[in-house]
Amino acid sequence: QVQLVESGGGLVQPGGSLRLSCAASGTLYKPNVMGWYRQAPGKERELVATLSTRGTENLVDPVRGRFYIYRNNIDNTASLQMNNLKADDTAVYYCYFWDNTIRREFWGQGTQVTVSS
Repeated sequence: QVQLVESGGGLVQPGGSLRLSCAASGTLYKPNVMGWYRQAPGKERELVATLSTRGTENLVDPVRGRFYIYRNNIDNTASLQMNNLKADDTAVYYCYFWDNTIRREFWGQGTQVTVSS
């Protein structure tokens, strides 16, 4: 079992920055993937960015050039640096973990990001 604890959400003005963090604990196999999804009100949950232990990155076009994903494979943490935030980025952001050994996904509890003036 994998537990994910997120932090770093909040309210920010358009053009501002936020950094989300996620710490994974429990039985963690490698290789794995950590990343972030988000869900805006009335919309489906969507991928934002993922990064594998092998360094493979997946970043969706709407955030490319503004968001950056990092991870530390030693302490099993992942961070999402979000710059030049827009109102459309408002959503609940969920930390995501994919264990490629047991073929299971795990989710954090979600953290609210609100971009508003």
